[in-house]
Amino acid sequence: MKDTALVITGMGAVTPIGIGVPAYWANLIGGACGVAPITHFDASDLPVRIAAEIRGFDPAALIPRHVARSTSPFMQYAFVAAEEALRDGGLDAKAVAAEADRVGVVMGTAMDGVTTVARVQDAFRASATHKVSPYFVPMVIGNTAAAQAAITYGMRGPSLTLNTACSAGGDALMTAAMLLLAGEADAVLVMGGESILCPTVVSSLAQAKALSRRNDEPLAACRPFDRDRDGFVIGEGGGALLIETEAHALARGAEVKAALAGWGNTIDGHHITAPEPRGAGAAACMRAALRRAGLRPEDIGYINAHGTSTILGDRAETLAIKSVFGGVESAPPVSSTKGATGHLMGAGGLTEVIACIQAIRHGMLPPTLNYSAPDPLCDLDYVPDGARHAAVRAAMSNSLGFGGQNSSIIVTRYAA
Repeated sequence: MKDTALVITGMGAVTPIGIGVPAYWANLIGGACGVAPITHFDASDLPVRIAAEIRGFDPAALIPRHVARSTSPFMQYAFVAAEEALRDGGLDAKAVAAEADRVGVVMGTAMDGVTTVARVQDAFRASATHKVSPYFVPMVIGNTAAAQAAITYGMRGPSLTLNTACSAGGDALMTAAMLLLAGEADAVLVMGGESILCPTVVSSLAQAKALSRRNDEPLAACRPFDRDRDGFVIGEGGGALLIETEAHALARGAEVKAALAGWGNTIDGHHITAPEPRGAGAAACMRAALRRAGLRPEDIGYINAHGTSTILGDRAETLAIKSVFGGVESAPPVSSTKGATGHLMGAGGLTEVIACIQAIRHGMLPPTLNYSAPDPLCDLDYVPDGARHAAVRAAMSNSLGFGGQNSSIIVTRYAA
């Protein structure tokens, strides 16, 4: 046993295909899709009218009342996921209180409370009094989710909030690892949350030609790596992982779900929205994660790709994977779970790591939905025909974001 080894002891997920890790995983393996017409607002005048929304989410039933009334949806999703991860990891408020200064929290989100800003601005313009709720500012700043978790559970260790676009969840996990290795904490709750569904954001992304316009066939709209893909589908949700040093987890008798073996972060330095065409930055990020993990490319048995269903992004990531893993013949199976959940942005980096952990634990690879027409430039094994049995000891999760942000996380089977 090494004191510097890091392990994952708790998981939590709020997704468009299930609230809670068991429901999320069962529906992911079962081929469920959460994409449907938008119901959060009237989208009838917009060119894109579909999304992967969270359904059946009742804040009053899931969150303390004082938290629910002072938080935005992205915070609520992250908070519920965090509560599940802490329960799953056996770290309740009493356990936290015994070592409060040694328990930290790191949050990742791409666009903070943008939906709340849009909604309040509309109400402000229409208001005769021009008064805004005193909760407005806490509801739109990204760190409030972490603060609410810390207040509820009594955490007093280090706390950071990352805003690195769609790689924020993976980068939050990496930041937590660095805090643990630096001796700043013994356990860190990593949270991610996103909810960007408002007319302003949908219109902007639609005008950028980033979104699928398959409004009449929402279940087939997100088509990662497929020849006929036409853009991503906005999703929303939350994810959380409880990360500890191995020594700390074993000392308190926690069940270890997986080892956090490696991580990488790079930036393309190429374009504000488009990826580097050859995937050079993403490839460098994967290589960094492999070096950190002390693994060879052939040790990776599964990759959960960023795979958003955009023309340029999917091709660049495919090239990056082939560059790192030695071509089509030697690359491991690759799937994108965004065909099921949509693009969860800051939350996706964590829910997709959870998919990797579950693949290792259950010996199942989640499928890439809607992959039916091969793109000659996307020629890897994308697990296209439903979930697949496979023995996996190490898995990689990629998250790639606007600005050229790249994150790669490697988890491995835990050997006590």
